[in-house]
Amino acid sequence: MLACIPAHALAQQLNSPRKTETNVSTAATQRNDELSLAGLRPGRDDMSKAERLFRRPSATKYDGTNKIWQDPCRHQLLSIIPDPNGTIQEVRVAQTNVNSASTDACASAAESHSRDSHSRWITGHGLVIGDACSRVVALYGQPGSRGPSTKDGQQLELLYYAFDWAGPEVPQVMAVLCTPERNAKPGRVVEITLAAPSL
Repeated sequence: MLACIPAHALAQQLNSPRKTETNVSTAATQRNDELSLAGLRPGRDDMSKAERLFRRPSATKYDGTNKIWQDPCRHQLLSIIPDPNGTIQEVRVAQTNVNSASTDACASAAESHSRDSHSRWITGHGLVIGDACSRVVALYGQPGSRGPSTKDGQQLELLYYAFDWAGPEVPQVMAVLCTPERNAKPGRVVEITLAAPSL
């Protein structure tokens, strides 16, 4: 089951108190803004582009607006929420425990990896599910907020970024969920959400 960060919660984060200027300036030399996830730009691209990239969604959730593609071989899913006009408002890639694909089918998919559209479920700066959580900070700098979260009862860490510092052409907000660091093992990225902040 996909645990969603409600769109209104992302919008509230945009208006929440920021870290001190000291923290921001420390990360200033390494921070990047993010424009796309899975090759899609929230607030700019529409569902026709998503269907050109990934064909038709394999599922539709809740009220019919949440379109979902599944990759059982990589244990991932791609979820897209468009507005009533079809403009994409949110893109989410998440780790999932569902595995209905056969070993042979997954081996075949691995052989054609270069042609596999699911391999493009990455951010514009190359962040993917399974990366070390430290790579998020290395790519984007210190988050605007960071704190505990949960998914399916699992304790996680939420890193939240608002890219308004990059100017009016970069309105996106990004939330990344990571497993916590344990026994000297780094936390890992389990979910990435990129959204237009008007949600």
